[in-house]
Amino acid sequence: MSKLFTPTSIGFTNLQHRVVMAPLTRMRASDGAMPNALMETYYGQRASKGGLIVSEATFVSAGGNGYLGAPGIYDDAQIAGWKRITDAVHAKGGHIFLQLWHVGRVSHSEHQPNGGQPVAPSAVPFEGVVFTSQGWVPTSPARELSAEEIAALIEDYRAATRRAIAAGFDGVEIHAANGYLVDQFLQDGSNRRSDQYGGSVENRARFLLELVDAVGSVIGPNRVAVRLSPSSNFGGMHDSDPQALFTYVSKQLDHRNLAYVHVIEPRVQGSENDLQRSQEVVAAHLIRQHYKGVLLAAGGFTPVSAEATVDAGDVDLVAFGRDFIANPDLPTRIRDGLPLNPYNRDTFYGGTDAGYTDYPSYQFA
Repeated sequence: MSKLFTPTSIGFTNLQHRVVMAPLTRMRASDGAMPNALMETYYGQRASKGGLIVSEATFVSAGGNGYLGAPGIYDDAQIAGWKRITDAVHAKGGHIFLQLWHVGRVSHSEHQPNGGQPVAPSAVPFEGVVFTSQGWVPTSPARELSAEEIAALIEDYRAATRRAIAAGFDGVEIHAANGYLVDQFLQDGSNRRSDQYGGSVENRARFLLELVDAVGSVIGPNRVAVRLSPSSNFGGMHDSDPQALFTYVSKQLDHRNLAYVHVIEPRVQGSENDLQRSQEVVAAHLIRQHYKGVLLAAGGFTPVSAEATVDAGDVDLVAFGRDFIANPDLPTRIRDGLPLNPYNRDTFYGGTDAGYTDYPSYQFA
């Protein structure tokens, strides 16, 4: 049997297999960024005994959103909806971490309180798009955060973690990848600050590390995870020396007794496969050199490449995205060598139950 289906643990959470459901933005939340019954069905379908789900990215403050239909964890009123979701996952013997998110400059004034500007480490333009009531539109120009606002954001993450505990999550994952706020602080292509949060590698990593410590003080460090994308240019990201930056970050995270580090491989950019389809893990190799804890990798894995990567010891866990969308029973299908349902990319974002909760589990004859 492949090592992919052997037990392991992340902090206090014991897993019976290593096939993880990746965080997948699906934009089906109700008005007010409320988790709803449709989401409860979706997550419950994909829970498996001893398996791990990482929730879709969930914004921690009212100004942290960039996508219509994304859920929040910034208001106590959102706790009950999430509690129904965690209960559904736990009822099947599964585990679920909440991904904590702030999009930073990847937003629009429609999503900001009182129609204000999005915020970012620096007022560096980003020529991307976000989803609004008018469909996909260009982002609004962002303004630079003050030091006082940064301190307030750290408290937003701390408060969101308290709500995650109240909602029954087994842990939280800080989204520090894919060109969103934390990644914008890390990389010098988007961080032009001259204070304690900008300039040197140590300063640019300060926001992430302060978040890790703040969140860990609420829930315990071994129930905290971090997602990184050291080789990705998604979201307009670039850095003058990414190896030095992510080496430093990896070493600092290694000291913090985390549940795991979640690394995105560069062969996937957003929802599209990159041209390079090498099965070798590149980003994970960089992190593994300096981070000795549990390592989760995501990015275009097939069942075959996932098994090979875990068997080789390159990573401990593998996250699947698109295949988990189309196959609610994905761990069983991989374990038993069953065929996979194809996914429909047109129904990934927003909409109804179509392409969300209507994918069938495998029907045995």
